[in-house]
Amino acid sequence: MVSFERYVAIGDSATEGLEDPDGNGGYRGWADRLAQHIADGQDEPVDYANLAVRGLRLDEIRNTQFDDALALKPDLMTVFGGVNDVLAFGCDYDQLAATLAEMYSEARGNDITVVTFTMPDPTAINPFGRRLRDRMFRLNDLVRAEAARYGVIVLDLQAYPMAGDPRLWYADKLHGNPLGHERVARGLGWRLGIDGLDESWAEPLPPESTRSVREQITEELDWAVTHLAPWLGKGIRGIPHGDGIVAKRPVPTVVAKSVSQSTGSGTSMPRSAARRAPQS
Repeated sequence: MVSFERYVAIGDSATEGLEDPDGNGGYRGWADRLAQHIADGQDEPVDYANLAVRGLRLDEIRNTQFDDALALKPDLMTVFGGVNDVLAFGCDYDQLAATLAEMYSEARGNDITVVTFTMPDPTAINPFGRRLRDRMFRLNDLVRAEAARYGVIVLDLQAYPMAGDPRLWYADKLHGNPLGHERVARGLGWRLGIDGLDESWAEPLPPESTRSVREQITEELDWAVTHLAPWLGKGIRGIPHGDGIVAKRPVPTVVAKSVSQSTGSGTSMPRSAARRAPQS
């Protein structure tokens, strides 16, 4: 059984939690859900901070979040980014690899367990999925290579067809919906060896009825008007997608156990007894 004292998440909109509403006007997301799994899976308390801000490219995450995350002295860190680079024109993959290497190596050099994930095949998710596929898979290759070099744990969503099911994705076809965030959180917890989590996160959803060509075209047109056009408009006008947004949880605070867990009879362990997750 593994346990952690402090978990810090850095990244972009995925880590911030879009589009997984928390019921209070904000977002939850896979990082919050992972923190909850950790709290529920161990006897000792875990602190959690989330520094992620939507719209950032990987070098911006490195320059605005990473040093602050290290200063919080976590023993677990999630590092995820690069998708905004891939979606933009003129993506510099060599720079992406170098930035990943900088963060992975420095975090691991500070004896921090680091976990990340790859992106699934976007073909079935996004109308432009076929055009994005090679670029997304190239990013995945970089993540795997640098992770293997520095001992970072990877949840390889590309290897799981379930992760590309459109029913796990929000209407904008760029962010996970609550079910998608929940699956990623459970998958990351499984890779970390969190007590009570297994590979059931990857079970496929029940079959759904086939939509007509007309229904598919109508949905894609609605997506283009409602989501794609505003997104492109911001880019053309040079408006950052995270303009005015600040980290939702910059200060580490203890994650309360779920009600079902807090009523148990487990005995708390001292923090000094916390053990690190094995690297792979």
